[in-house]
Amino acid sequence: MRRIFVVVSALSLASFALQFVFAAVGAFTRPAGDGAYALHSVTGMAVIPVLTLLTVLFAALAKAPGRLVGLAALPLGLVVVQALLAALANGATDAAGASTPFGLTIAGLHAVNGIVAVHVVVNVLRGARQLARPERDVTAPVAVREGEPA
Repeated sequence: MRRIFVVVSALSLASFALQFVFAAVGAFTRPAGDGAYALHSVTGMAVIPVLTLLTVLFAALAKAPGRLVGLAALPLGLVVVQALLAALANGATDAAGASTPFGLTIAGLHAVNGIVAVHVVVNVLRGARQLARPERDVTAPVAVREGEPA
């Protein structure tokens, strides 16, 4: 289970990295249409939550410490915050539908929250890798080569 925890954590990190690519695709699509952020939306609202739930499941099955299981669940909360920030930023427009300084500030917080989520997932992957490492038995006798002092 511990190796599966590592694999799912790595997939989660890859999906977060792709989120930034998909956001850039949406930002640089010309002309910008309703579908410009489709990949970004699907990944953020479906793929990442599913991978986060799988990460939490395999963290628990791998008997990870409670702190690591909690850390694995944190991206789900950050995804909810992401959706709220995006909705607030999109709703903060003037009468002509143009962005306002407030809306742009909230959009910036959307990006910062994404960076925080990536750091959380990186730490989950680190914890999963550490958990999957075989422990050295410190009580086992050390083999001594002939001619070396014991």
